[in-house]
Amino acid sequence: MSKVTETVEGLVTPILDELKLELVDIEYVKEGKDWFLRIFIDKENGVDIEECGLVSEQLSEKLDEVDPIPYNYFLEVSSPGAERPLKNDKDFNQSIGKNVFIKTYEPIDGEKTFEGILTHFDGQTVSVEIKIKTRKKTVNIPYEKVANARLAVVFS
Repeated sequence: MSKVTETVEGLVTPILDELKLELVDIEYVKEGKDWFLRIFIDKENGVDIEECGLVSEQLSEKLDEVDPIPYNYFLEVSSPGAERPLKNDKDFNQSIGKNVFIKTYEPIDGEKTFEGILTHFDGQTVSVEIKIKTRKKTVNIPYEKVANARLAVVFS
């Protein structure tokens, strides 16, 4: 985690705690010639535009006081959306029974991408039930081999 994202996490966490919102992720990235500071927030039934605006206003004031970023940047506060990333143990535990998409650092059973229902997570292993034509198969993925994971929208 970069110094900027660590500092921003320290500033935004009390704001989110007060509003009973959850920090999903912080990105500080350069796109083209512009820098972007993106804060992704959520709560049980999702966040609305007013909550994003409130967090943006309050965080903007804190950022102006502390001034941790030497460049001009754009601050964006938003929901992670329907395909929310799974970043930590809590995210995986809350996603049991949901459809997920997982990429691994190295192949498991010859594959590096898996989409299916997250059936189990114990901190060491992520179990995903995938469909192969008409049959179902459970794949056990070592947690340390997960490169990235997110919820996956299913269109039926």
